[in-house]
Amino acid sequence: MNTITHDHRIAEKIYLIRGIKVMLDKDLAEMYGTIPIRLRQQVKRNMERFPEHFMFQLTEQEAGAMVSQNVIPSRQALGGTLPYVFSEHGILMLANVIKSQQAIAMSIKIIEVFVKFREMLISQKDLLLKFEQLEKLMVQHDDDIQLIFQTLKQLIQQKNEPREPIGFKLQS
Repeated sequence: MNTITHDHRIAEKIYLIRGIKVMLDKDLAEMYGTIPIRLRQQVKRNMERFPEHFMFQLTEQEAGAMVSQNVIPSRQALGGTLPYVFSEHGILMLANVIKSQQAIAMSIKIIEVFVKFREMLISQKDLLLKFEQLEKLMVQHDDDIQLIFQTLKQLIQQKNEPREPIGFKLQS
């Protein structure tokens, strides 16, 4: 499997819940080569490593929303119970708790995907800023062009009244 496909599969498992990008315990267990109940046991044995912003359990409403808004067929597909979700920092901490080589390698890969997300977000903000600057410039140019056209129309519509000659006048 090539890197892009692998990164894409990881990215598909990242969800936005409570304004935080997280991954489900069952998906992480699968990637780490273990079963969800073993992963949860290891986490419960090391709860001091997982503060609320590293890991939290979904509420009934959040689990229901995940099923209805994402390509998750049913609550059973979430693992049957209210799943735990892990933020980027929680995923990194999992590598210290689940000490298999596969878990360590996958944690590194997952963190790299999170970093790519952040980089894409920053580049999108930069592009948005550039578009806003271009829009302001275009509006200013539009105003300038309108002024030029108005002035030209005034010049064209002016009557050609005879003007007093310019220059040296002889006194007679």
